[in-house]
Amino acid sequence: MNIKDWIDEIIEKILGRKVNKGLLQYFRYLMCGAVATATDVGILFVLTHFLHLNYLVVAAVSFLCGITVNYILNSFLVFQSSGKIKREFSVFAMIGLGGLAWTELILWVLVDKLKIYVMIAKLVAIILVLQWNFFMRKRFVFYPEPIPGDNIEKI
Repeated sequence: MNIKDWIDEIIEKILGRKVNKGLLQYFRYLMCGAVATATDVGILFVLTHFLHLNYLVVAAVSFLCGITVNYILNSFLVFQSSGKIKREFSVFAMIGLGGLAWTELILWVLVDKLKIYVMIAKLVAIILVLQWNFFMRKRFVFYPEPIPGDNIEKI
């Protein structure tokens, strides 16, 4: 049994029922994302609260650390890697930069304009950007199975 199957088995035990492949993949993505997010948020918290560094600069640094962890976990546990690591990581990172732009915009609006605590603002950004990242990465980075009716050429 490989690790993906083992994780899927645990997910199905927790849910108490069989789950389709797409949903299992999404749950694995969420688990990997949780680890990457903990990396991102942990670095954000330490650098803003203990070292008092600018939250926008730190958000970019912590995000880059999180995206690296996320790619590694996703390529092993969620999606089928093509083995073209440079291409995959480049596209993965470009999508992540789109997510970073969304994150920075959300943080700026919520923290600077609405005066919401940075960690609450970060939670809102995580929830919103999660969907962007999953579907963009599934579509443009890891795509071992053709999408029915898809005529769009992959990057």
